[in-house]
Amino acid sequence: MAILFKSMEKEIGKVVHYFDKAMVAVIRLTDNLKVGDRVKFVHGESDFEQTVDSMEVDHKKVQSGKEGEEVAVKVNEKTHEHAKVFKLE
Repeated sequence: MAILFKSMEKEIGKVVHYFDKAMVAVIRLTDNLKVGDRVKFVHGESDFEQTVDSMEVDHKKVQSGKEGEEVAVKVNEKTHEHAKVFKLE
């Protein structure tokens, strides 16, 4: 019998602004996030996953963000304001 392992998803924030040309999403965090974490962006029927390669707070590179902060993350695909962001465990 095969056992399927589904990665655990935990909502950690929402996209509050998306810069289309730069492909940068500003995420208002409801939990901690750090460079290297795997995340999933979900908006309506569309979603995609990626690893957080870099993060900025107030135009300064940071290694992590905490609950209540707004962090800017370069995204690999288009997303939208109000997209939910999940951390994959």
